[in-house]
Amino acid sequence: MIFGIGTDVLQVSRIASSLKRQPKLPDRILGPQELAIYENRSSRNTVRGLNFLAMRLAAKEAFSKACGLGMHTPMSWKAIQIINKASGQPEIIANNLMAQWLAERQLNTHISISDEIDYVVAFVILEQKT
Repeated sequence: MIFGIGTDVLQVSRIASSLKRQPKLPDRILGPQELAIYENRSSRNTVRGLNFLAMRLAAKEAFSKACGLGMHTPMSWKAIQIINKASGQPEIIANNLMAQWLAERQLNTHISISDEIDYVVAFVILEQKT
């Protein structure tokens, strides 16, 4: 049974502007594994790093909407990380309180993320085990 659905679309240039004003934005948004990937990508190609940051931001927004929590406890920017499996498929990894919240509700997570030159989009479904 579907518990919640969330989607988010971001204009990459908006994130670029935010990053210029707030250089610590990646530190506030990304978990440790995500931050390492972001820094690696950014050091090789700033556009790839920016797209990665925008995709993760959109994914976390979509997840918060699917939960129905917004950015309220137990949800926070670092409550989840979106890490790609070896196949390239993105996977939501919940930390601490968020993992407990999902487990208590017996929820499985499903995510899709996509990007184009100017935009990124993320779609999340929370499925309740039956």
